[in-house]
Amino acid sequence: MRHTLGSYWRLLGAQVRSQLQYRTSFVLDVLATMLITLTEFGAVALVFERFDDIQGWTLGEVAFLYGLVELSFGLMDMTFAGFDPARFGQEVRKGTFDRLLLRPVPVTWQVLGSDVTLRRFGRVALGVGIFTLALNLNPLVWTVGKLLYLPLVVLGMVLFFGGLFITGSTITFWTVESFEAVNILTYGGSFLISYPMSIYQEWLRRIFTFMIPAIFLNYYPALYFLDKPDPLGFPAFAPFVAPVAGGAVFVAALLFWRFGLKHYHSTGS
Repeated sequence: MRHTLGSYWRLLGAQVRSQLQYRTSFVLDVLATMLITLTEFGAVALVFERFDDIQGWTLGEVAFLYGLVELSFGLMDMTFAGFDPARFGQEVRKGTFDRLLLRPVPVTWQVLGSDVTLRRFGRVALGVGIFTLALNLNPLVWTVGKLLYLPLVVLGMVLFFGGLFITGSTITFWTVESFEAVNILTYGGSFLISYPMSIYQEWLRRIFTFMIPAIFLNYYPALYFLDKPDPLGFPAFAPFVAPVAGGAVFVAALLFWRFGLKHYHSTGS
């Protein structure tokens, strides 16, 4: 295990050094990422200029949701960049993935350490900034329980979206090309849970509750942190399911990944 972790950290170190070699390009990439996120959130803020709230949710409360998602998804995107289905699908199609199978290091760790997208730091930083804005706009009452639970909520979302990345990469063993439906769940899912789930139609809420447990990742924890009542009438434990839901998706994705590895056949490229 020490050898595996050592190899993983060396792979990450090589990735970091290569991306920092061109400092100007790196800074511009980070700024571009921040600008995109800032523009998207600015559009949300403009809506609240016209309407004071959306179904009882103020700008500060939506910023709480938005900031947590941007922070969590940005961390995931950096950590699990090697499992990005679009990138990984190219490796499978070209046959370069086969080289990883010949090395004396577990394939999962090799893929995990094959890429770290440092420009996503801009998304993480802006997520922290939006979340800080939310804390200033909302008179939150912090308790020891809330302080301890907050990092678990972030971890739950990182594991959830990381699991979706792993699932999408595994599917490319059979499809070769990345499966676009996975992008809908990852990037589209992060956009969806950036807003209160109560604003969506019931059929959509059912999908993201019983088929994909996204409602428990951000919306219900936010109700707990913001001391807001639950308009959907879920059990009292619903706000505390985030790390369990994210962990369950991640474990299921790893099992699917192992199944895919056992049944992988090279493209012959």
